[in-house]
Amino acid sequence: MFHHARRPHGPRPATARRRRAATGLTALAALALAGCSLAGGGGDDGGADPSAAGGGVVRVVTHDSFSLSEDLITAFEADSGYTLEFSAPGDGGALVNQLILTKDSPLGDVAFGVDNSFASRAIDAEVFEPYAPADLPDSAEQYLADDAGSLTPIDVGDVCLNVDHTWFTEHGIAEPATLEDLLAPEYEGLTVVPNPATSSPGLAFLLATVGAFGEDGWVDYWADLSANGLKVVQGWSDAYSVDFSGSTGAGAYPIVLSYSTSPAFEVAEGADSAPTGALLDTCFRQVEYAGVLAGAENPEGARAFIDFLLTEAVQADIPGQMYVYPVDERVELPESWTTFAPLAPEPFEVAPEDIAANRDAWIQTWTDTVIG
Repeated sequence: MFHHARRPHGPRPATARRRRAATGLTALAALALAGCSLAGGGGDDGGADPSAAGGGVVRVVTHDSFSLSEDLITAFEADSGYTLEFSAPGDGGALVNQLILTKDSPLGDVAFGVDNSFASRAIDAEVFEPYAPADLPDSAEQYLADDAGSLTPIDVGDVCLNVDHTWFTEHGIAEPATLEDLLAPEYEGLTVVPNPATSSPGLAFLLATVGAFGEDGWVDYWADLSANGLKVVQGWSDAYSVDFSGSTGAGAYPIVLSYSTSPAFEVAEGADSAPTGALLDTCFRQVEYAGVLAGAENPEGARAFIDFLLTEAVQADIPGQMYVYPVDERVELPESWTTFAPLAPEPFEVAPEDIAANRDAWIQTWTDTVIG
C-alpha cells in the first residue's frame, strides 16, 4: 500500500528491507532525537531484556506496506544489540495465509500487520504465543484481540472508499457519498477494489457491507455492484497505485478502496486542499497487530521489537510513514490530519465473534457472487 517514497497505508516500499547493521554515531544521534531508549521495557512474559538476550538477529515478517524511519530502526539496533531482518510475503491477507501455512517452521520471530479481520484465523491456528507488553497504552486495551494476549495492537485506520475530485469535476458528475450511491448508472465502471480473499483492506470493505446491509442484504449489494462494472484486483497496491486515477498510477478508475488517511498523502506541499477525498460513510475500522511467532528462534528479540513499536518515538512516526493512526492516543498527530485524514465518526461494525464464525463463509459467498 504505497506511492513514490510513500503510500497511504504503508508509505514506503520494501526496497530497503535488507539486513541493517547498527552503526555508532548515527544511531546515537537518533537516540538523542527520540529522547528515550527504544529497546522497550519488556512485558510480563519474560520481558525483552536485550542485555540478557545478547543480541542476535530478529526476523520480522510483515505486509508489503510496513514502513518506519530508518533512523529509528538504526537506533533500535544500536540500543538493543539486535539486528533486524524484514520479509514481506504480500498484503495483510497474504501475510496471515503464509503465517498459517508455515506455522510449524515459522518464517520469522515476530509478525506485524495481522489485522482485526484476519486476527481470529491466526489465533485459532495457534500462530502466536502470548506476550503482554508492560507499556501497552490504555487507549490500546479496547483493541486487544483476545484475553490471552496473543496479539498487541499497534495502529488503527479506517478503510474507506476514496474518490478523485479532479476526475469528477472534469466529467461534470456529482461524487458518490454512500455505498448505495455506487449502484447508480452514472457510476458504472468507475470503482476498483481489492479481493477480500487476498487483501486485508478488501476484507475490511466486505465487512463494511455486512455491517451496512446485514446478512439479508450484503450479498445482493455485491451482486448489484458487480453488475455495475466493478473491477476487482488482488491487492491494495494494484487498486490504488495502478488503477486509481487520483494517485501516481493515473489509472482509469476514480473510485477506489483505500483509507480515510489517504487524501492527506496526496496534498501537494503548501496546498490547502486535497485532490482526493475519503467517503466517511463507507468505512470499516481496521486494527493492526504485532505478535511473537510460536516456535520463534529469538522470542526475546521478538518481544523487544514489539516493545519498540509501542515507544513514543515509533508511535509518532507511524502516521507519516504508514498513514494510519497510532494506537497510543497521547501521541500528537500531524496538523494536516485534522483536515485531510479524519477517522470516520461512525464506521460500520461487525462483532469480532461474528467475523470469526463467518469470515470464511462470507469470503466464499463473495467469491461465488462477484468472481463466479
